[in-house]
Amino acid sequence: MEKAKESLELNKEEVESVSRLAIHPHRVGVEGSFYEDFAVRGIRVDRVEPGFVSCTLKVPPRLTDKSGNLAIGAVANLVDEVGATIVQVEGLSLTMNVSVDMSISFLGTAKLNDELEIVSKVLGRRGSYAGAIVVVRNKETGELIAEGRHSLFAKQGSKL
Repeated sequence: MEKAKESLELNKEEVESVSRLAIHPHRVGVEGSFYEDFAVRGIRVDRVEPGFVSCTLKVPPRLTDKSGNLAIGAVANLVDEVGATIVQVEGLSLTMNVSVDMSISFLGTAKLNDELEIVSKVLGRRGSYAGAIVVVRNKETGELIAEGRHSLFAKQGSKL
C-alpha cells in the first residue's frame, strides 16, 4: 500500500507546476472546459468520411506519465473521444451520447513528442446504439500503441 501511495505523491516541481494552474469557472455553451483544453487540445482532424475519422496528435508533456510515456489514461481518453466522434459523424445525437462499454488493448508505448495517428471506424449501429473501433499507432514507426472498441447509446429521438 505504501508503494502505491508513494507513486501517487507529487514531487516539489510537480506541486509548483500544479499550483500555477489557473482554472476559471466553466461557462457551458460559451467556451471549452478545462477537460477539453487539457485532454483533447492538439488533436488535429486529418480526414473525415462516412464511417471513418483519422486524427493526428503529437504527444504533449501534459499527457505523459513519470516515465515520459503517454499515460494509459490519456490513451483511454483518446479511444473515448475519437470513438465518440465517429459515432457523431454517423449521425447520432451530439447532445446525449453515453458510453456503454470500452475495451482497450495496450500494445505499445508512445513517448513525448511522438506523433500519433488515431483512426476510428464504425463497427455498426442498431437503433440508438453504435460501436466503433479506434486504433492508435506511432505515425513514424507504425508501431501499434493501442486498439480499443467503444460503444455508445444516444437517447431516444436522436437523429440516425
